[in-house]
Amino acid sequence: MFGTMLRRVAMIFLCAVFALPHTHAHAGEWEILTEEVLALHDRAEYAKATDLAKKVLELAEQEKGRNHPDTATSLNNLALLYVDQGEYPLALPLYRRALVILESSLGKSHPRVATTLNNLALWHKDQGEYALALPLYRRALAIEESMLGKNHPSVATTLSNLASLYEDQGEYALALPLYRRALAIQESALGKSHPSVATTLNNLASLHQDQGEYALALPLYRRVLVIFESSLGKNHPNVATTLNNLASWHKDQGEYTSALPLYRRALTIMEATFDKSHPHIKTIRKSLAALYEDMGEADKAAAVRAGE
Repeated sequence: MFGTMLRRVAMIFLCAVFALPHTHAHAGEWEILTEEVLALHDRAEYAKATDLAKKVLELAEQEKGRNHPDTATSLNNLALLYVDQGEYPLALPLYRRALVILESSLGKSHPRVATTLNNLALWHKDQGEYALALPLYRRALAIEESMLGKNHPSVATTLSNLASLYEDQGEYALALPLYRRALAIQESALGKSHPSVATTLNNLASLHQDQGEYALALPLYRRVLVIFESSLGKNHPNVATTLNNLASWHKDQGEYTSALPLYRRALTIMEATFDKSHPHIKTIRKSLAALYEDMGEADKAAAVRAGE
């Protein structure tokens, strides 16, 4: 939910998890470059990752063919990078083309098809197109549970994303058990300090906050921040998202002096990572300006809105 608050950290699948069965020593150029794209993405070096992902897509089309599953993987990864940077119109045709390739080459029940369905669903969710997202999530979940087993981490990712969709629509009773099931799978399969665990914890905290259960949300947000800072580094966008969420928690409690440095740090991280026109930056600026207004500092609020 990146409209008024950076509440949710969405989980998108990078497709190389399915595409790289080789050891690095025996990998070809496409495999090696795809791994580099993923590494750049994990370090939040999105501009570099996007430039390289475009080259990797060209390589896949030339060497493997336009309708090869690895070409679909490259399409999926480039689309993800566009989404990360708020360039949604560029991502949609790539996801759609990837889905056609994978369904045709691997069959409609392959896990890589589920990956693309999940990512496409998240695209629609981010646009507020919930009716389009829901059947895609459900289809992805059915494929993953059937092909990978009900306790696979990919199942947990889809469960968490589906729960987030329900939460956005105010269907909290449907969202809560899905978040809890996703969290149990991830902690068992990945360990309690994995970034995917932090993602689900963040979303669960958001659910509690949405329902006014602030005492339940705060320790979850704090745990999320520890995991993200230790696993991704203190200047990662997911850290900024969590800082923003903590700030909103304090703001809701009227604890403005506690919220202020969190918003400022979140904004600093996001501005160092993304172009200043990115929607995440606009969202944090809006929240920070509103906080200054609540504190009676109209001049500072105006400066923040002006981008100063």
